[in-house]
Order: sequence, then C-alpha cells, then structure tokens
Amino acid sequence: MTETEQRWPEAESARYRAVGHWQGVTFGARLRRAAADHGSRVALVDGDRRWTYADLDAEADRVAHGLRGLGVGQGDRVVVQLPNRAEFVLVWFGLQRLGAVPVHAMPGHRRREIGHLVRVSGAVACVVPDRHARFDHRDLMRSVRAESGPNRSPLTVVVVGDPGQEDGFVSFEALRAAPPSSPGHTSPDALPTAADDDGGADPGDVALLLLSGGTTGLPKLIPRTHDAYAYNARACAEVCALDDRTVYLAVLPLGFNFAFACPGVLGTLMAGGTVVVAPDPSPQTAFALVEREGVTLTSLTPPLVSPWMDEAASGSWDLAGLAVVQVGGARLPEEQARKLGPALGVTVQQVFGMAEGLINLTRLDDPEDLVCATQGRPVSPDDEILVVDTDGGPVPDGSAGELLTRGPYTLRGYYRAEEHDRTAFTPDGYYRTGDVVRRLPSGHLVVVGRIKDQINRGGEKIAAVEVEEQLLVHPAITAAALVGVPDEHRGERTVAFVVCDGEAPGVREVAAHLKERGLAEYKAPDEVVQVSGLPLTAVGKVDKATLARELLRP
Repeated sequence: MTETEQRWPEAESARYRAVGHWQGVTFGARLRRAAADHGSRVALVDGDRRWTYADLDAEADRVAHGLRGLGVGQGDRVVVQLPNRAEFVLVWFGLQRLGAVPVHAMPGHRRREIGHLVRVSGAVACVVPDRHARFDHRDLMRSVRAESGPNRSPLTVVVVGDPGQEDGFVSFEALRAAPPSSPGHTSPDALPTAADDDGGADPGDVALLLLSGGTTGLPKLIPRTHDAYAYNARACAEVCALDDRTVYLAVLPLGFNFAFACPGVLGTLMAGGTVVVAPDPSPQTAFALVEREGVTLTSLTPPLVSPWMDEAASGSWDLAGLAVVQVGGARLPEEQARKLGPALGVTVQQVFGMAEGLINLTRLDDPEDLVCATQGRPVSPDDEILVVDTDGGPVPDGSAGELLTRGPYTLRGYYRAEEHDRTAFTPDGYYRTGDVVRRLPSGHLVVVGRIKDQINRGGEKIAAVEVEEQLLVHPAITAAALVGVPDEHRGERTVAFVVCDGEAPGVREVAAHLKERGLAEYKAPDEVVQVSGLPLTAVGKVDKATLARELLRP
C-alpha cells in the first residue's frame, strides 16, 4: 500500500463521507481547531508539567519547525519509540503538523524490531529516550544506524534527554528551541502559521503506522489515514460519552492503539478533555494521579486488574472521581470482570479490538452479564461483521467461527505487503482477523480463541515463529516450539518446548540468548520444557495442541 492510496472502493468512501464518518480534516488541522475552541483549557499533564490546548498547538509548531530543519518533510516516516512521557504527544502532533508519518514503536522493542521498522517504513529519523527502564536507547540507535547500510542516508536520531556525542544525534530540547534562521537548518522558514496546519497532507493520506501482532515473524505495518483514524477515536469517544470534563489517565504505553485512540489520548483531546500521562502502570502511581487530577476514565490490560483491586482494598485512596475503567488487550476472565466494578467503584467496559481497525466496546448501560461475559460490540453502525467456518461459510449466532470485518476505519491493506494482503483479505475487502468468536443476537462478541499462531501474553502479542527461529540459533537446541497456555494473571504464558543435544538451557539462559539476538524482553518464554521430540500433525506440522495438553495434564 502506498503512502496516500485508499483501498476503500470509491462508492464506500463517498458513503462514509456523506454520513459524516470521514470529516475531511487532518490531525494537524484538528489540533489547530481545538486550540481555537479550548485554548485555555488544560489538554495534557505529565507530572508537574501542564499544557493548555493553545500550548499544545504552539508546541506542535515548534517541533514541526525543528524537524523540518533536520530535513523531515511531508510523507516522511519517523519511528517514535518513547515511554509514557508528554513528549510522545508533542512529537506526534509535530509530525502531523509537518504532514509526516509517525511509526509507533513500543518501549520494549530492541535492535531486531526497531531495525525492521526502519527498513520496512523507510524511516528517515527515530525519536527515542536517552535511557528508559535501565536500558540505553542511544546504544540501540547506534546499532540500528550501523545496520542500515551504506546505500541510504544516515538515520537522524532525536533523543529526549541527553543525546551524547554521537554525530547525527540531536536533543529534543535543542530541536524545539531552534530559531527560524538557525545555522545548519535546511529551511529558514518561520514557524508554521494557521494557514500551515498539516504540511500539505490530505485527509486521505496515511497519518500514522501502527504495528500488527506479527503472527508470521516481525510485525506488519498498519496504515491508518487521517479520516479513518479520527473516526476510530471519535466513535469510541461517543460510546464512552466523553466531553470536556473527561480526564483520561494514560496508564498503558502511549504507542498502543488501545491507549491512543480507543478512545484514549486522541478521543479525549477531540472531546476537549484532559490527558494525564502515568509514568508507570502501578496502582500506587495511578491512584495518586486519580486523586490529584480528578481522573474519570482509564484503560487497563488484564494483568493489571488484580494488583489494582488489591491496592484499592487497602482503603488508602479516594477514587470517587473515577467513573469508567476499560479492560482490553486480552480477554478478561468473567470472574475478575464481576469483581472489578465493586472493587474500584466504577463501571467496567470490556474492549476487544485490533490495530488493524475494528473496535468492540461493551456499553456503559449494558446489563452486567453482557459486560462481564462478552467483549463488546462494534462501535460503528457501518462496521461489517462476518463469522465464518473453515470453508468461509457463515455460522449461526452462538456458534464459533473466524471473525472477518470491514468498515470505515478498518484497513484494506498492510503497508508495502501486497503478497501478505492476498491471504489477509477476502476478494471483497474483508479483513481476516484470525480471531475465533461467537456472536450473540445482541451483536456482542465473545472471544473464544484464535486461528493465528500468536500468543497474547497480557496484551503483548508474540509471534511464535519469530521466537522459534531465534531459539534454533542456540547451539544446544535442535528443535523448538513456542506454545501459549492459559494463565490466571496474564491470559496466556509462554512455554518453549525444546529438543536438545544434552541438557536444555534454563529460562535465564534462553532469555539472555534471545536478548542477544535482539528480541524484546517480553518475548522470552516463561518456562522451558525439554522433550525428546516434537509431536506432528497428519500434515507434518508441530502439534502444539498436544504439547499444551501434555503440559496441563494433572
């Protein structure tokens, strides 16, 4: 898929515009309008730092000007790998003001993942912290730059914090403070004005690139246009009844689609509310911010639910202002869903969605049984849903089948992945999600499982094949299979079944090996089990179901 191509048929595009789903406004222009409408209202909070809507708009101009001086322009891709800090939002809107395209990376990604994102997207720059979670991202960027090859321009690196002495590394503060005629800048233009909202981008252009769960190795890139992604955030915001009194606490990584636009950061800002950034997801940190900032809404993954309930039971916190807690990223066990609302004194909202598009939410007035036992229903009346059997035929409501979907904010093709698209989409444009669901007569979906060989470990999607390939590089391992098994706290935990010459390496050795191979730490298996051989199916594939059953056998 090219940077500006829309694969929605023109008739569907025209209908989405006619009914108001697509409003023909870029994100750069949306921020300009928000500043005009809510100028003095607080838009963003990070610790003791606060930005009004007018401040945020001005910061987007400054960042855009600094990036332009580094040679970043309309359509250029920039990998953004920042933890939960306000700078993520400032950089994101600065790129939108330029008409450039942020590529959302996760804080835990390492050399293999970041190098892949740079290569596939053709990124001209990366934005990283100096250090985060005891990891030096400047060292990471040195490795990525070294691997980018001699036939491309050196990758520019913007560092939030200390950039060190590396040539081509620029501090974020120096970038945003650059005067209009700073020596060495490629453009002496003044800061952008109200007539320069988006660097010339069109609402149908790609506004950002998200990451797929990556079921066949490294992640695919998901192009989301201005029109479609704005509707994603706005539709979720409407279901969640957001307004200018909403205070959203961003607990999960800002780069996640869930935290950024379901409704998340973008939905809150589009409603005129306030976004509060939590530096870590611990209940102690979050509850202090709930008290101090009057938080009304937040989003969690299932592994956070138990510690949050335990901390709330201490009675040390005033959580009266917190009204809604969303839970998504993985299926929330029904028993926990029933306990969470009373434990925090909130309305629970289940969320089931994907970075590729379709978002399902339980409604705030849904009966308890639907809230606790389903994963919601689509947010748009124009979300089209098919639940099909292995032959592609429809199954009746209540029966399990693969979920297929298309609609006004669901992609029609991955970024630069035409071969993959031939199997990922039906000829008439339905996206094959790989999720197995049951649809109720009410339209609510119950997630049953998944067709794809992907493990969902507490919201982190792990492609089994990627880890298996790297396990086989270990000198002691001759065969390997990574399997997800049920886990009370994470939804699934990962078990590596290995065939070895001699004694199998332990969990720590395997984790160190995978880290050395450049994989993110969360991809290391939770358990390593040595076996004499891997069972095979009738067609010669590793029988992972048998492995999982053997592990779970009493």
